[in-house]
Amino acid sequence: MGILTTQLVACLFGFTAILIGAFGAHTLKKKFTPQQMESFETGVKYQMYHALLLLVLSYNLGFTTTLENTIPPLFTLGIILFSFSIYGLCLSDASGKKWKWLGPVTPLGGLLLAAGWGLLFYNFIKNIV
Repeated sequence: MGILTTQLVACLFGFTAILIGAFGAHTLKKKFTPQQMESFETGVKYQMYHALLLLVLSYNLGFTTTLENTIPPLFTLGIILFSFSIYGLCLSDASGKKWKWLGPVTPLGGLLLAAGWGLLFYNFIKNIV
C-alpha cells in the first residue's frame, strides 16, 4: 500500500468511524435494540482502533519488504469486512429485512484483522528468533 496510501486510508477510516458512530448514537439509538446498538458500537470501535493502528504503522513500517507491504492491506480489508458487515447486519435487522448473507462476512473480517496482528508480531520478532 505504501506510506501515503496507508495514511490516507487511516484518515478515511478514522473520519468515517466518527461519522458512523455519531449517526448511531444520535439517530439509530431510537431505532436499534440494545443488542443491535452494542453490535454497532463494536463495529465503530474496531474501525477506529484499526484506523489508529494504520496511522501508527504508516510512520513505523519501512514498506520495503513483502511482509511490511502485506500488513496494512490485511487490516484495511479486515476493517471493511468486519465493521461494515456489522453495520449492514444491524441496519438491515432494524429495518426488518436482515441481510443474513453478511453473517459469515464478519468473522472473515475478524480473521483478516487477526492475521494482520499475527504478521505484525512476526515482523517485530523475526530478527530476534
